[in-house]
Amino acid sequence: MTVTPPPTHSDTQMPLRVARILDVARDIRSFELVQPDASALPPFTPGSHVKVQAPNGMLRKYSLCNDPAERHRYVIAVKRDPAGQGGSLSMHEELHEGDTLPTSLPSNAFPLVENAKGYLFIAGGIGITPILSMIRSFGELPPAPWKLIYLTRFPETAAFREELGAPELKSRVRIHHSHGDPARAFDLWPVLEKPNTAHVYCCGPRALMEAVRDMTGHWSPANVHFESFNEGGGVRPDDKPFMVKLASTGAVFEVPVGKSILSVLHEHGCNAASSCESGTCGTCRTKLLGGEADHRDMVLLPEEMDSQIMICVSRAKSDELVIDL
Repeated sequence: MTVTPPPTHSDTQMPLRVARILDVARDIRSFELVQPDASALPPFTPGSHVKVQAPNGMLRKYSLCNDPAERHRYVIAVKRDPAGQGGSLSMHEELHEGDTLPTSLPSNAFPLVENAKGYLFIAGGIGITPILSMIRSFGELPPAPWKLIYLTRFPETAAFREELGAPELKSRVRIHHSHGDPARAFDLWPVLEKPNTAHVYCCGPRALMEAVRDMTGHWSPANVHFESFNEGGGVRPDDKPFMVKLASTGAVFEVPVGKSILSVLHEHGCNAASSCESGTCGTCRTKLLGGEADHRDMVLLPEEMDSQIMICVSRAKSDELVIDL
């Protein structure tokens, strides 16, 4: 029986070859992607990601974790998630060395600020991937002092543990394992209590990012950066459909459970700007003119929530939202 492959998504313009697959931690696998003719790939900057079309047809975003100076390969790392929607399982179980993986051009919603006076990286689990690219880009002569706090449950679930645990990085890298015990969780408050001129970069589970956001509320917002790949904000048990109205045209669209305002607008031909699609970069910031929003982003300040909304992740508490678009 011949199985017809799913049609290639329009976002994944490059058919890259899977040159190498490695297990870099328990349930975490890295994939090295190259051009079929071994030519140079489009350049990327630290913190960039690509979209790939998994063998089952699902479109997923993954950070590039190799050094941007490497022009002939992209490396992504994928955590196997049995409770997910199937994209990571397809990558782990159906993708093999030599296969073709439709891949997008690199994009960056988590850029590394140049000329910073210092960097504090906080990573949880698979959230190490964009930060690893940043650290690798520094080389042997970093442009500014930096430190990494890498949090995982167990040693065997820490990706790239051997590299990050190298003796030469001992003064800069702190790897902490909670072993699943909340009482053994790492206390970030001592390192965030006193604001300074460093830039904080945080990527990991939502709970970690929310904790860092709360503990950096007294920092300059321009110095705190988050990255998430929970596109659309994820589905919650109490989610319900609602309507979104465009003030400029009067058009009204239904936003069903499982879809974001942004995706619905795109389906109806609305050219709404976006980048991360996970509520962390601020690109889709939109004026909120009516209704009560259910804010799920990592960007808006409390005083902005009555008048603005991130349409890539946030939903509605009221039956309808009116936005300035």
